[in-house]
Amino acid sequence: MDLFAAAATLPPLPNPTTPKPGGLDFFSTILWPFKFVVEAILVFWHWVFTSIGLQPDAGLTWVLSIVGLVIVVRAALIPLFVRQIKSQRKMMELAPEMRKIQERYRGKRDQLSREAMSRETMAMYKKHGTSPLSSCLPLLVQMPILLGMFYTLSEVKRHAEWGVGGTGLLNPILTREFYNAELFGVAPLHVNMIDAINTNQTATVVILVILVILMILSQFFTQLQIISKNLSPEAKTGQAYQMQRIMLYVLPLAFIFSGVFFPLGVVMYWFTSNIWTMVQQFIVIRNLPTPGSEAAKAREERLAKKGKALDATGKVIPMAKYEAEQRRLLEEAERAKAAAPKRQQPVSKNRAKKQAQKGKQDGTS
Repeated sequence: MDLFAAAATLPPLPNPTTPKPGGLDFFSTILWPFKFVVEAILVFWHWVFTSIGLQPDAGLTWVLSIVGLVIVVRAALIPLFVRQIKSQRKMMELAPEMRKIQERYRGKRDQLSREAMSRETMAMYKKHGTSPLSSCLPLLVQMPILLGMFYTLSEVKRHAEWGVGGTGLLNPILTREFYNAELFGVAPLHVNMIDAINTNQTATVVILVILVILMILSQFFTQLQIISKNLSPEAKTGQAYQMQRIMLYVLPLAFIFSGVFFPLGVVMYWFTSNIWTMVQQFIVIRNLPTPGSEAAKAREERLAKKGKALDATGKVIPMAKYEAEQRRLLEEAERAKAAAPKRQQPVSKNRAKKQAQKGKQDGTS
């Protein structure tokens, strides 16, 4: 099959169950470039798998294409993810300083105090080269791409029923093949759980239930890794930690909603993306843990067994070099302490008077 096959005009399916495509759609207009890229990647993987002998309208072909789509997009977002992790790390390191500023202005509600607190906070962020927005920015950049993936997969049913294609390379023929694809030959990728229940598609319901359970477990395990292993002792004392513990049990339940209303193809995308997130989080926690966390201690123990350690900048170095660095730092600290002026102990007025009189007597003797 040609990757750039020309779009063909297909007749609508009998009795379409969805509104006819067309008209102005705000989200579709805004997400047009992202949907175009998503379709191009999806069609490319479909071409790859059909080129090696898989059937164009087979469920396995399109499921593997969705997996390939997730891998390409999430791999492209890795630099943003790393930047987000670094920004979050800096914000956690600044938490003690932030609490000091808040304590200094606790109970002061006048305008001048609020402005002074804001200035000190912004000065602290500027000094360390970070801000709360810098940790959220990568997530905001990802949202249009992820929404483009979601809308591309969720619109397949409507486009196929009316014989039209998507935004770009997902032409009417490919859209109809996606529509006809069935996972394991029994579960159509365009059907959601409500439709499957209404049409007595028991196999589709069972597959969706299993996927939803796996999605909930993967999300729970991902959050559990962060809370149990990658938080410093200071981070476990605030209200944010309590909120994270609540979200540990509440957030995974949101996937029940997605499993009920989203088509099987979208659920497959979501599940694959969840697995990617879980593995990615595991790798980050293992190799770039938060300083002072349980994961950081475990990493130091692993390095020690290999005869290595982390220097002051976080770089892995041989143990001999680390010990030499520690001795050097200790010597520098001792020299600085010896060079510092001695602190004079305070004395009472009577004692100071006596010392002055004694000094005069010694001078006249």
